[in-house]
Amino acid sequence: MLANIDLPLGGDSRADSIGLYFTKIKLGSPPKDYHVQVDTGSDILWVNCAPCSKCPVKTDLGIPLRLYDSKASSTWNKVGCEDDFCAFISQSDTCEPKTKPCSYHVVYGDGSTSDGDFVKDNITLDQVTGNLRTAPLSQQVVFGCGSNQSGQLGQTDSALDGIMGFGQANTSVISQLAAAGNVKRIFSHCLDNVNGGGIFAVGEVESPVVKTTPLVPNQVHYNVILKAIDVDGEPLDLPPSIASFGGNGGTIIDSGTTLAYLPQDLYNSLLKQITTRTPVKLHMVQETFACFSFTSNTDKAFPVVNLHFEDSLKLTVYPHDYLFSLREDMYCFGWQSGGMTTQDGSDVILLGDLVLSNKLVVYDLDNEVIGWADHNCSSSIKVKDGSGAAYSVEADNLIQSASSVIKGTFVPLLSILIWVFLSFTSQFC
Repeated sequence: MLANIDLPLGGDSRADSIGLYFTKIKLGSPPKDYHVQVDTGSDILWVNCAPCSKCPVKTDLGIPLRLYDSKASSTWNKVGCEDDFCAFISQSDTCEPKTKPCSYHVVYGDGSTSDGDFVKDNITLDQVTGNLRTAPLSQQVVFGCGSNQSGQLGQTDSALDGIMGFGQANTSVISQLAAAGNVKRIFSHCLDNVNGGGIFAVGEVESPVVKTTPLVPNQVHYNVILKAIDVDGEPLDLPPSIASFGGNGGTIIDSGTTLAYLPQDLYNSLLKQITTRTPVKLHMVQETFACFSFTSNTDKAFPVVNLHFEDSLKLTVYPHDYLFSLREDMYCFGWQSGGMTTQDGSDVILLGDLVLSNKLVVYDLDNEVIGWADHNCSSSIKVKDGSGAAYSVEADNLIQSASSVIKGTFVPLLSILIWVFLSFTSQFC
């Protein structure tokens, strides 16, 4: 019977706080806890492994960190060059000798890297067995055993044990679970930016009902076709490559990104339209954020921004989503001028947690669609298993006081894991 999985969440999407979401999984036998970022922009699970001289040993998130030790697990197995998994990711028969370990090298958009070897061991997750009830579900999966981290991955302010990629590739954990017949390739998240944490579930969502838009086929990331943007009904001009999906350009949905990144001209037009409706004097903070002084209710004073996608799916971004407070009387725009392009020069829009928060977002890889609906992410959703039974999955918060965990770390958290340019590349011998 196809199972549903409940992954507890912690974190938030506030640029002045944690700026990421993470979950807790168990690896090995006996199973031990690991806290990993959930990231729809990458395709593998990796954790820091012993020995590792450059892995973080503590974090300001208030959670324990742990190095995975293969010697302490009775179900650990190596993944060598001869393994089918390694042959798949390398797309080459040049890995020699076959007894060599299968290695990985991940490069993220902020320049951070992770290097190590793939291993195989049990992952234990919470299978939904009833309303607000779970039981352990274990399966062997292949994941990266990180021995060398650089950049933000080695910092302590928001350090975690690793990253869990929920990309479309066969190397992701959800794809490995589906290949074994345990789950459908459907997952959803509801990122709570009010209280922190939220909901992350694997399985078909019965309620709330979510309207969808097609995923662009044959893309590395979750690309969708953006048809229009308006500010409270006033349309903005889209770059031609975005509007027509020229080349490899388009709009990417990525939970591993904190903010939202727009082409320069679109960013300028958006801020101009918003500040024309609500005149404020902007000044730059850290050369990155357009900020202003304001003492009134921002939700009443500022307009909503609507993004329109193929098949008439609309995503509404409210002022409390795209504005964050530095202090009681100062706010900043979360919209960013990304300047991101594909290799052929097409513009790219990257939509992160800033616009995804406080919505249930469903990724249906079996039917190649993605969708969302406004939802209270502190409440619950209903997921349906292979028998047709529907059960409630409620919100979690692995850090109960997220806003008080990190203070004074505004700049470092803005650059953490902005985007995965390369899902991963394999390096052998």
